[in-house]
Amino acid sequence: MFRYLIRRLIWAVVLFVVITLVTFVIFFIIPVDPAKQACGQRATETCIKLATKEFGLDKPLLQQYLLFMERLVIHQDLGRSYVTRQPVNETVLKAAPVTASLVLGGAILWMLIALPVGILSALRPRSLLDRFSMVAVLIGISAHPVWIGLILSYLIGYKLGWTPITGYADFFNPATGEGGPVQWFHHMILPWTTFMILFCALYVRMIRANVMEASGEDYVRTARAKGAPEHQVLRSHILRNAMLPVVTMLGMDIGAALGGAIFTETVFSLPGLGNEAILSITQFDLPVTQGIVIFGTLSIIIFNLAVDLLYAAIDPRIRLS
Repeated sequence: MFRYLIRRLIWAVVLFVVITLVTFVIFFIIPVDPAKQACGQRATETCIKLATKEFGLDKPLLQQYLLFMERLVIHQDLGRSYVTRQPVNETVLKAAPVTASLVLGGAILWMLIALPVGILSALRPRSLLDRFSMVAVLIGISAHPVWIGLILSYLIGYKLGWTPITGYADFFNPATGEGGPVQWFHHMILPWTTFMILFCALYVRMIRANVMEASGEDYVRTARAKGAPEHQVLRSHILRNAMLPVVTMLGMDIGAALGGAIFTETVFSLPGLGNEAILSITQFDLPVTQGIVIFGTLSIIIFNLAVDLLYAAIDPRIRLS
């Protein structure tokens, strides 16, 4: 297990270095002068020269990358925004909890729905529940999050008035009347529902297929032939093997979604990473965009590493591959 852990850690570090290099090169070749952008619309030659020297843009590309990695790894510094002049670390740390609350809440919601529906559909194939769930899966996979969000906002938020249409309430700020756990939960109902629909459809289909495949294996038929109760066969033999791919996909999807749930955040005006990414791209604020990309990369790497270790703990055969 220790050797497997070391291999996965080395691979995570190599992947992080490669992605930061690709990100740095992509932003370097964008036809925008960072020094001029940092000086604003009324940039003078003196300001541009000072900004070029401050950002190290007068140095070779390799040296710029090494300075960038030194600032990132040693000082955990993502630089400063060209537009607001604020540290990118503050922007990312302020927006990350909003995206995290959206993604983690959506993940809990889609798993609470997908697990029972997928399992029951697999145990009763071609039943009314199975046919209805497969139609719902097709709709969920086909519908775009923006369209779903707008429909839910109109029907539930505007027509029925059950939830706020847009905006975000701080979980830890109950004093102003626009924050606190109750207001936060009230504002997140529609974003969670919109965000989870696509993933819920995907997971229902995957869980159904895995459970049906595991139900036909020899070890399941052997357990039933020995007289094991059906609930024990389902829990100990079918679900234990059918859930392995689900664990892998769950970690990957959560990590990827933390990198930017752009569509849902845009529809509901949530001040998360996706919204900040769109603003930084439209304003050519390269440090903020680069910081969000790096944060998303780290999220994916960390969640994938955690899933790899959990997968190895559940199935020891993985360590030998």
